Amino acid sequence: MRCVIARYPFDLTKSGVLDSMKGVAPELVTGESVTIGRRRYPVKQVGQVITRQDRRDFTSGEVVRALTRLGFTCHEQPGNTPAPVLTPLQAASALLSGAAASADAPTQG
Repeated sequence: MRCVIARYPFDLTKSGVLDSMKGVAPELVTGESVTIGRRRYPVKQVGQVITRQDRRDFTSGEVVRALTRLGFTCHEQPGNTPAPVLTPLQAASALLSGAAASADAPTQG
């Protein structure tokens, strides 16, 4: 598949990416990541390995688009998921269950 990363064209294949990442230890994931094989790599690390460019030359979005088109599973930043929105009934139930737990606790005195 032909893609452009940091204004340079690349012909990437899924097997080529797998071969490039073979034997590469994954760094600590702090941002967007991609699952390659059974390992999870930061997309900037993968981009650097497959393009042989400095990480500052491309964005993680460019690499995510290319890897997604190749069939890899990409993940957003950890902790970037929004908090669940509770319905009024769920919120009231959560408040009551918390109040009931504290009311059942033995009092000291």
